[in-house]
Amino acid sequence: MNTNRLAKKASQLRLAAISLAENMRNGSFKSLYRGQGIEFSDVRDYLAGDNVRAIDWNVTARMGRAFIKQYAEDRELSVFLILDCSSSMEIAFHGVSPLSQATEAAALLLLASEQNSGAVGAVFFDGKIQFSCEPKSGRENSMMILSKLDKIPAIPKEEKVNGSLLSNAILGAAKLLKKRSLVFILSDFRSAKWEKPFAQLAQKNDVVALRITSPADTELPDLGTVSFTDPETGKKGLFPTLSKRFKHEWREANMRRTEQWKDFCLKHGASPVILSTADDALLVLSRFFKQKAR
Repeated sequence: MNTNRLAKKASQLRLAAISLAENMRNGSFKSLYRGQGIEFSDVRDYLAGDNVRAIDWNVTARMGRAFIKQYAEDRELSVFLILDCSSSMEIAFHGVSPLSQATEAAALLLLASEQNSGAVGAVFFDGKIQFSCEPKSGRENSMMILSKLDKIPAIPKEEKVNGSLLSNAILGAAKLLKKRSLVFILSDFRSAKWEKPFAQLAQKNDVVALRITSPADTELPDLGTVSFTDPETGKKGLFPTLSKRFKHEWREANMRRTEQWKDFCLKHGASPVILSTADDALLVLSRFFKQKAR
């Protein structure tokens, strides 16, 4: 790894992440405050007028006199990134792939979380889990995850596995999270059987589903009859890209899938966000947090 190049990239992203961090703090997520804003801190002697419901009965019984539980506000933001590195994310349109857009968005979220002095963890996957770590605070942890993000395009072909283990990545994230967290899933969601673990994850965490799209998902270029290959399965087919009917059906099918995905996310309390490869990731993320704050 070229550490100078990574440091320069991190410096550039940090500048962009400063404003994003402020928007993230104001984003009205319950997970900004562990345990709904308080966590157990200590006990003290009971004083006349204290709420009896706050008595720590275990300590009281052990010490022979009444003690009250004390709580401290916890403002640490815990963020977890689930990043899809599968082959379907590598198909570039006008030079930009969904994977490159997703890694830039993930880096911005990572560094914005660092600005907020929060803990950050991640899991990266294709047909297998390529990398995972539980949430930790500190720049050393942030730079380690950023270096892993930087290496994603250079993963050797022999280490990549076809398929998309989105369901396994979500299940793995749930096991790593010890407290309510803000979870970002960056994926094209071209996978199977992710819905149940997604719903379970959203019950205990604030989940933001970032669907990474490409303009080609809705509008195919006029290239005549073109041979296409599914990068995950190897299945081949001929697409008549000059056919108006085929283009209409292509666009309508994508719209149906997207609306069904949105409805599913909202039904289970998650926030759906569309991030196209033609978008500015910083603007889309900042707009999302500002909308949440309102």
